[in-house]
Amino acid sequence: MSEKEVLILGIETSCDETAASVVKNGRTILSNVISSQIDIHTLYGGVVPEIASRKHIERINYVIQEALDQAKVSLGEIDAIGVTYGPGLVGALLVGVAEAKSIAYAAKKPLVGVHHIEGHISANYIEHSDLKPPFLCLVISGGHTHLVIVKDYGNYEVIGRTRDDAVGEAFDKVARAIGLGYPGGPKVDKLAKEGREDAIDFPRASVEGAPFDFSFSGLKSAVLNYLNMAQMKGEEVNKADIAASFQKCVVDSLVSRAMMACKEYHMDKFAIAGGVASNSAIRSAFEQECSKRKIQFYHPSPIFCTDNAAMIGVAAYYEFMAGTRHGWDLNAIPNLKLGER
Repeated sequence: MSEKEVLILGIETSCDETAASVVKNGRTILSNVISSQIDIHTLYGGVVPEIASRKHIERINYVIQEALDQAKVSLGEIDAIGVTYGPGLVGALLVGVAEAKSIAYAAKKPLVGVHHIEGHISANYIEHSDLKPPFLCLVISGGHTHLVIVKDYGNYEVIGRTRDDAVGEAFDKVARAIGLGYPGGPKVDKLAKEGREDAIDFPRASVEGAPFDFSFSGLKSAVLNYLNMAQMKGEEVNKADIAASFQKCVVDSLVSRAMMACKEYHMDKFAIAGGVASNSAIRSAFEQECSKRKIQFYHPSPIFCTDNAAMIGVAAYYEFMAGTRHGWDLNAIPNLKLGER
């Protein structure tokens, strides 16, 4: 190994993926191992926190060893351990944090705690070597809907967030209501391709006095009301039309605020991140709108949109290079806000 190479072991256990990765110099992924629990949680229609925590405990040592083996590096060659410490499910986070602290202590390596949303934003650095701050990023996932100005590596300003449901949460609830099951996002995306997006006029909410904030609760309720009315009248519904019309409302809400923010803050680079960023309709809409406005559009490959440790390793690299170090008192913080330490 060259002296200039910095190797980070990234660990991610914030929800239901047990993941580990080895990242070189913040941009090169030497390994990215993900053990998903999706099959287990599908049985329950969503993530069960207690089960998620137990599965992390069972799998984490094997996943970390596999990441080191695939990267062909030993623990001794690792320069620092990066781990998600919030936000997320507290029990799940605790498994990763305890593991990272144990490894860092035993191997005498620096410990770097990483904010989960910072990880999602950093996923864009993996495949886009030209992307550097400042830029605007929309983080859309099962638990988060954030519009963030990335001022510099590790320096963020949240200018918009959801007031109620996260966008991925809305997808899951609507999918469940129309009988698609869990996980909802990919299933709604697929079914929407068979429907008409102008078939049903669902509402598009705005938040008074907060032009960049989002609200999806009213839209979700409108879909449920539409289904209930149809059931009471004994009418059949077209599920594909419901999926397409619902998704169009979500797309319009996300695109309008993001493009307005790009104009307001004079941003010519825009990125999306998080699990919902792999939605084909959302990607397509942003590609079109960014192209019209001559804004460079960035998005990670689907494998780096869902929870993974490569993005945590990338974020940890930039934090490590900036001098961030955490002590043995590092704890899981389930409601950690972006920008907090």
